[in-house]
Amino acid sequence: MFGIVMLAGAAALRGPLGLPTAWSIPFGVAMVGGGLALLLIAGYPDLVPSHAIAVIGVNVVSALALVVLAFSGLLELTGLGVAFLLIGAVWVAVLAALELSGVRRAGI
Repeated sequence: MFGIVMLAGAAALRGPLGLPTAWSIPFGVAMVGGGLALLLIAGYPDLVPSHAIAVIGVNVVSALALVVLAFSGLLELTGLGVAFLLIGAVWVAVLAALELSGVRRAGI
């Protein structure tokens, strides 16, 4: 959902968030692509350990990247823009924690 918001609202969110469209569109594409990859992996009859570990790793890196981007000063984000990226980081970190919990319960 976060990726769809980034894509669909790229131009409209530029002003309130301070996130340039040139940044939000690639982020949105990457997030939607990641979601589609998850759908593909979820369709496998058995969980492939390397896929599960890769998904968790990508989500951890994504969450950290959102936090770094929020505070790096690389972009002139508004307060709302910082909050938006931090909410996204928390959401992705929670997903990674849930995925890790599932992998551990599965014994992988």
